[in-house]
Amino acid sequence: MAEFDTWDRHTNKRLATLHPKIRREACDLINAVARETGVRLRVTQAYRSFAEQDALFAQGRTAPGRIVTKAKGGQSYHNYGLAIDVCEIRDGAAIFDCPWDRIAPIAEAAGWEWGGRWTSFPDKPHFQKSFGRTTVELAQLHETARDDDGYTLIG
Repeated sequence: MAEFDTWDRHTNKRLATLHPKIRREACDLINAVARETGVRLRVTQAYRSFAEQDALFAQGRTAPGRIVTKAKGGQSYHNYGLAIDVCEIRDGAAIFDCPWDRIAPIAEAAGWEWGGRWTSFPDKPHFQKSFGRTTVELAQLHETARDDDGYTLIG
């Protein structure tokens, strides 16, 4: 089996951008959801640079578009390769209104935090692993403790 062997080559590429500590777990999650529910998830976002995050934050504020995030660069778990966003692929089309009631329990049982449970800004396609760290702590570690590939050392 390849390092990332899901049903989807796009997902496999995006999984490779994640922090090494969660790559396999993210792959396992995509495969578990497919196996247990028949829902084929595609990872639409994985690692996102601070600059990409700032551009996303600008949407609906200083740039055209609707507001899609409350996080500036460094304030998202995506910025540390610790989060994924997903959609369902059905009949070749991206479906964003997924059966979250079937997907989220599988993810949560595997230790993922689901953005759909957030009360102030629910983000159903979002799953993350924090390793008990806040984004403030991760930002500090990002400045001082990174591995040879640039990933933040999280313990």
